[in-house]
This record gives sequence, C-alpha cells and structure tokens, in this order.
Amino acid sequence: MSIVDTVNQLLSSLTVIGNAIIIILLLNLLYKAKTRKHLPFVKGLWDVIKENALFYAFVIALLAMGGSLFYSEIAVYNPCKLCWYQRILMYPLVIILGVAAMKKTKDVIKYVVPLALIGGLISAYHFYGQVSNLHLPCEANAAVPCGIKFTFHFGYITIPMMALTAFILILICMIALSMRKETKTKQTE
Repeated sequence: MSIVDTVNQLLSSLTVIGNAIIIILLLNLLYKAKTRKHLPFVKGLWDVIKENALFYAFVIALLAMGGSLFYSEIAVYNPCKLCWYQRILMYPLVIILGVAAMKKTKDVIKYVVPLALIGGLISAYHFYGQVSNLHLPCEANAAVPCGIKFTFHFGYITIPMMALTAFILILICMIALSMRKETKTKQTE
C-alpha cells in the first residue's frame, strides 16, 4: 500500500467520523426541538465541543490544509479552480483559529463564519457537480476539470466532500463557541 493510498484511507476515515458527528448533532437538534432536552449520549459530546471549540476548529482546519497540500505536493493531484477557491477560504482559517486558540479569544467567530460558510457552499456545489456529473462552469478550457474524482472512498467521499465536512465541523465549533460565550455571560449577570 502506497503512502497516497494510506493517506487517502486515513482522510476518508476521518471524513466518515466527521460526517457521523454532524449527523448525531443534527439528530440531537431535532430531538431537542421536540423535547427541549439533549439526547443523553450527546450532551457530553456537545459539552466537550463547547469547551474546546477553538482547539477543535484549529485542528480541523490544519488537517484540511495538510490534506490539500499532501494531495497537490505529494500525490501530485493538480487542484481545479473550485479546489483553489476552497483552499483560499480554508488556509486563513488555520492562522486565525491558531492565534485565537493560543490567545483563547472568542472574537474570531465574526471572521471564521463567513469564510467557512462560503467555503462550505463552494465545496457543496463542487461535490454535487462531481456526483451528479453536472457540467461545472470550470470544465471548459480548464487545465484540470472540476469533475475529476481523484479519490472516491466509501461510495461518496471525494476531496470536495472532505472539504465540506471540514467547513461544516468548523461552523459547528463556532456555534458551540458562541453558545459557550452566552452561557458564561448569563452566569456572570
């Protein structure tokens, strides 16, 4: 098994874990809307995310950046135009979240959310274009067409799905961070 296969498997597995966390948190949100209580097994998970949101968001952004650099520099997968846009939005998050995690400042939400939201929308569009065989606008006259699936694991994981998962997890961390901020504010009043 080559290093590319090993990293593909690792990043795909991390994406599946991230997708599972997203689904569990969404189910919890639906349950909480009906009962006003967390699912018993999710309360602890949500508390851990809230307490360490900046660190987790930083690690997720760092892994996403590292993965994209691995794919372009070691696996020699040339990024398409939409991949470049996703990188442009992900890379600054590593620096912003890294500094915020070191300084333990919560004021980064207003900077992180727009980057992650726009990056997530681009990733979702890119992923949809790949799995539906939609002719993406960057297909014409492109050195690297956006529809190419350099990786395809577990029946759905492509590089844009990895990026989409990372952007969504970062957004979840920012929601958790904002909720933690409200809780602390309410406790001090």
